[in-house]
Amino acid sequence: MGLSKRDKKSSSTSTSPCANLRAAYHNCFNRWYSEKFVKGQWDKEECLSEWQKYRACLSVYSILLFFPFWNRLLSSF
Repeated sequence: MGLSKRDKKSSSTSTSPCANLRAAYHNCFNRWYSEKFVKGQWDKEECLSEWQKYRACLSVYSILLFFPFWNRLLSSF
């Protein structure tokens, strides 16, 4: 039995602190791509807000992941 590769990916993504922001950005991007870009109508700023929130989350959590000292320091507050 066990988890398939697909199950592992979804379970690890859903436990990510940025998972909801990632999903919001990907949904926005996919909608923009299929409804506008493909038809030649595109606005570079379409999903900018979602991208900025997701990128900020990744920046914060990558620092915590790669620098355990910061993780311990921040968790003590």
